[in-house]
Amino acid sequence: MDEIKNKFWAIGGGKGGVGKSIVTLMIGASLAKLGNKVMIVDADLGGSNLHTLVGIRYPKNTLADFISKKVETIDEVIMDTPVENMKIICGADDILGMANPKYTQKTRLLNHLKRLDADFILLDLGAGTSFTTIDFFLYAPNKIVVLTPQITSIQNAYGFIKASLFRCLNDIFSKEDRALELIKRLSSPVNGEGIDSVAKLCDEFKALGEQQQESLLNCINSLNIKLIVNMVKDTKEKNVGNIVRSVAKNYLGLTIEDLGVVQFDNILNTSINNMAEFLTKRRDSMASVHFYDIASNIIKSCQRSSSGSLALDAPKISA
Repeated sequence: MDEIKNKFWAIGGGKGGVGKSIVTLMIGASLAKLGNKVMIVDADLGGSNLHTLVGIRYPKNTLADFISKKVETIDEVIMDTPVENMKIICGADDILGMANPKYTQKTRLLNHLKRLDADFILLDLGAGTSFTTIDFFLYAPNKIVVLTPQITSIQNAYGFIKASLFRCLNDIFSKEDRALELIKRLSSPVNGEGIDSVAKLCDEFKALGEQQQESLLNCINSLNIKLIVNMVKDTKEKNVGNIVRSVAKNYLGLTIEDLGVVQFDNILNTSINNMAEFLTKRRDSMASVHFYDIASNIIKSCQRSSSGSLALDAPKISA
């Protein structure tokens, strides 16, 4: 995983309507304007729309063509965007069953994606907690969960994080019945006998042996999840991410990093139908400044985990 530990970023969140595609696009554009080669990938195979946002009405080739082997290489589905240094791989929602590709199809796709010549590859995931969405999320070494201050979004963001952890645990211990039974007691009590936190699950795992307990801790520590609170309208709403981080820490044992907050911006909101022009011409958006800060935080995060350098010398976007 070392070769992709900095370049792969998955953007999910569970609930639809929280702005995942806009967040993906704006982060990608900000990273590109900082001089990095960026690939945005519409991994919402059941309802893609990322291409529409960058002004591509009818993609010549899509991810579905690659998955179904109508084209042999991933390079054949790459398209330019209006932003210099940023390219896109379009998704598609017009092929029956494409929203749930087979394991071999997903493996082939991810193997090809990691070979792309890009500093950053951003996966825009679909809504919900389907196995395909969670698998893409878990594959990426860097994971971003997007939520808004709405209570339903907060609940769904936490549910998405929890589903990701349990998907990871069930995969690791898929052949160990005793371990799976303990994990099940954490996810849903059996006959009223539940385990109410990952900390207590770790205690229960002591009986299974040191190796199993170490595998459990490695899974928890490997979930490098970061949080973005989007469409914030007042100071109080900036703190809603603390709710998710606190519950995730206390119940799931996960330490989630705050990647940034994006203020609700009417300029951006009214530009969604013409995002291609907004990305290339508008500089008076406060949201653009916040996305630039988030992109800078992403680069700094990569620099902390690697001695390699990434571009961070472009002028700041002014409000």
